[in-house]
Amino acid sequence: MAGLRVLDLATLFAGPLAATLLGDFGAEVIKVEHPRRPDPSRGHGPSKNGVGLWWKLLGRNKRTMTLDLSTEEGRALLLRLAADADVVIENFRPGTLEKWGLGWDQLHAANPRLVLARVTGFGQFGPYARRPGFGTLAEAMSGFAAVTGEPEGPPTLPPFGLADSIAALSTAYAVMTALAGRATTGVGQVVDLAIIEPMLTVLGPQPLWYDQLGYVQPRTGNRSTNNAPRNTYRTSDGQWVAVSTSAQSIAERVMRLVGRPELVDEPWFTSGAGRAAHADTLDEAVGAWIARHDKAAVLAAFEAAEAAIAPIHDVRDVLDDPQYRALDSVTEVQDEELGPLRMQNVLFRLSGTPGAIRWAGRPHGADTEAVLGELGLSAEEIARLRTAGTL
Repeated sequence: MAGLRVLDLATLFAGPLAATLLGDFGAEVIKVEHPRRPDPSRGHGPSKNGVGLWWKLLGRNKRTMTLDLSTEEGRALLLRLAADADVVIENFRPGTLEKWGLGWDQLHAANPRLVLARVTGFGQFGPYARRPGFGTLAEAMSGFAAVTGEPEGPPTLPPFGLADSIAALSTAYAVMTALAGRATTGVGQVVDLAIIEPMLTVLGPQPLWYDQLGYVQPRTGNRSTNNAPRNTYRTSDGQWVAVSTSAQSIAERVMRLVGRPELVDEPWFTSGAGRAAHADTLDEAVGAWIARHDKAAVLAAFEAAEAAIAPIHDVRDVLDDPQYRALDSVTEVQDEELGPLRMQNVLFRLSGTPGAIRWAGRPHGADTEAVLGELGLSAEEIARLRTAGTL
């Protein structure tokens, strides 16, 4: 994506992460933040020496500048930046850019080839459009929380930004789709992405099931309504492993491995739904066998039997896992503020044009002078704008 210029006006997670994904593969991303109210992600979670660590990940491969878009001079500078950009990503409440004179009409007039990605909780129209929206609300409204958790327990929310991350992936895909369209038509367009929608897709055929059968998926804990055995199991040394048997052949191998081959011959064993209906029996068989062996022995036996299993990792295990190390999934980055630090690598590997982390998240406004200097502003003009509060 070298040669692609992206203006990241968004805050927190979904919009900024989409810009990060584009920057990882060469796009020039300019992060535009308010002079006095930086992106809140800089203050989310733990920090080291007063430097927010989440921002180091979210802000990587981005140049950072400050600009108050609500001022007349800020508006004019943004339009000048947009005139030479390919993509603008924003997540203000619908109508905010328009209030500042920076809506689609003005941006499109400044640059007809521009793609404007608008990432909001509920989209640009509809009865909820003007409500504040966060990923947690999408996890609740999409049906995710309703099917997550133990059967007798409460609906469960994830302890991380799941909906925001899925929305970021969707936004990056949408932007690339719009850019592919521009290659054909010669003009840009608006991407309207509501964070509540991508979650619906990843949750699978639930609307279809309900529409055709009136079926509402219940909470099943770690179990699946589509196959069994599928659960987490504790080993003799107090560790945990996860087993999946989505394929019939894998289910048969597991039952032979744990010494219960007679279950394979049961009529109900021939389908995932049939096995799921007998999950108690299958869980008892698998769980009892795993409980008699330590984790190393369990993993070795499953691997030898070509059955699907994985250890339950925490972050310490992830950093020590030989497969993650082989893939360089968590890589070391040199940072000007904190020195060497480790973070997730780019999302996938390309054989011909691989992505790279060129730098971690930079300080607030670190590149303001450089970016505005490239627009032709003199040092005196920049100093005046800073004094006026525009920068």
